[in-house]
Amino acid sequence: MDASINKHQKNVSAVIHLSTFSKYFIPFGNFIIPLLIWTSNKDKWEFIDENGKQVINFQISILLYSIILGIIMIPIVLFTAWEFVGFTNILEHNSHNIDFNFDHISGFGINAGLIGIIALLGIGLLIMDIFCTIIATIRANDGLLYKYPLTIKFIK
Repeated sequence: MDASINKHQKNVSAVIHLSTFSKYFIPFGNFIIPLLIWTSNKDKWEFIDENGKQVINFQISILLYSIILGIIMIPIVLFTAWEFVGFTNILEHNSHNIDFNFDHISGFGINAGLIGIIALLGIGLLIMDIFCTIIATIRANDGLLYKYPLTIKFIK
């Protein structure tokens, strides 16, 4: 622990990390609130500046990873739904019945597996976000800088 880091710096840094949980109450609160606290204190103390950069970079990284998972998931879900409902029959006006016999769906098992893997990755991102934020808050309160895993350095 660095002796030059006072209790105020530790508290403000811990609040910056903890404020990312505001996303559960305020849309984009995980960006807005930490950004406001960080920008109002970054010029005064280096410890707060470093923690603020870590928080913002991690939150942007998590958002980017979530968007990528969503983009990958869209065609898989659409093609699975397309096969499941049988839109070719609906478009040709042959039938409006949904066939729950999965034998004719060739890629349904593969698509369901991919959907499951992507869902697990999304849940993993959520769990990593929660646990890393808690660990970073505790470390900041102890006067230590926490480096979030899988973080892209957008702000250097």
